[in-house]
Amino acid sequence: MNHFEIREVPGKGRAMIATKNFAVDEIIFEEEPFVSHQFSWNAAYGYAACDNCMRPLETLVENVRRLANNNAIVVPLVEHDPTAVWVPQFTQCQRCKVRYCSEDCLVYAKNKYHQVACMGAFRSDDTHPINVLNETWKKMHYPPETGTIMLIVRLMAMYKQSKNKPEFLEQLQSFQALIVNREQKIYHKLLGEKFEQQMEQLYTAFCNAFNDEEFAMFTTPDAFKTLMGILGTNSQGIATSVLAQWVTKVTDLPLPEADKKQLDTVIDGLYEKVGDFVGEFLNNEGSGLYILQSKINHSCVPNAQSTFPYSNDLVVLKAVAPIQQGDEICISYLDECQLERSRHSRHKILRENYIFVCQCTKCRAQASDPDVTSDEEEDDEDMEFDDDDDME
Repeated sequence: MNHFEIREVPGKGRAMIATKNFAVDEIIFEEEPFVSHQFSWNAAYGYAACDNCMRPLETLVENVRRLANNNAIVVPLVEHDPTAVWVPQFTQCQRCKVRYCSEDCLVYAKNKYHQVACMGAFRSDDTHPINVLNETWKKMHYPPETGTIMLIVRLMAMYKQSKNKPEFLEQLQSFQALIVNREQKIYHKLLGEKFEQQMEQLYTAFCNAFNDEEFAMFTTPDAFKTLMGILGTNSQGIATSVLAQWVTKVTDLPLPEADKKQLDTVIDGLYEKVGDFVGEFLNNEGSGLYILQSKINHSCVPNAQSTFPYSNDLVVLKAVAPIQQGDEICISYLDECQLERSRHSRHKILRENYIFVCQCTKCRAQASDPDVTSDEEEDDEDMEFDDDDDME
């Protein structure tokens, strides 16, 4: 039973309202995605993830050595490798060789979309319309990625394979409430400065990939805009990492203090070696559409947080502050660094990426602050220091 409800709130639209009190760290809900998919470039660079749930398909040692580009790296405490128990269950589609973490994921995928999505021997054919569409997207949307056209490709497969198409369309349309008259700005966010020409190329590639009569309702210009709008405003980033999961497990071990310090040094060293080669791109990354999670509004002082503790695409919403019955449950659409920036900086990011103006308690309290970004504030401070130096 869920202890919240979705209501229409004047001036905000849909909102998630708590129907009981939640303590800090209490789980509010867990949710599987309506659809999810690994990012296109993430997959192209060899980040191995289950094609259904994005669980890592590398052992800890394989992962660290690939990320650091060093096959001589030794990792301690490998008995706590979170992937080890899954390795015997790894499997793949016999036709297209797409990999899964378990037979359960393979069966789930076949029942939901993969009977249609399976490309067989054409998976490696660069001229196949799906591969052309994906490459068209990749040339427009370089890392760091915020979405993938393959999410829409999977939606099309789900639609064709669905036994209850009206229900599928109703669920898909539930993501649509916030995108009316916002398509052009969303395109700009997804595709950059040359979005008009790029959108035309992407739309053409999409129509070539889905030219069956069954997809006709999706291949009109307006329908494609709606799909891109859903992708732009509702997709939730997903990151899974065998390394991060191992670090969490071993740092919780009841070790002597000296051993803990030594382990911390080893972990820091591993991250340094990995960072020298791949920088910040440590994780399997993708995005998904979540029916419940998409109904949660933003706040710069969030009382909840979306997490992925199982190293797959199952999102867990937990309270990060006490929530009282009747309170709106809010998450942050910004990362921790962005939340610390000025009100004007936060509003700029939210307008550009989510196309709304935040009116949370923090933003209202800072309403009289100067309308300058944090970068501009830092530049002003630097100029003041320069002036002081000149006066000396």
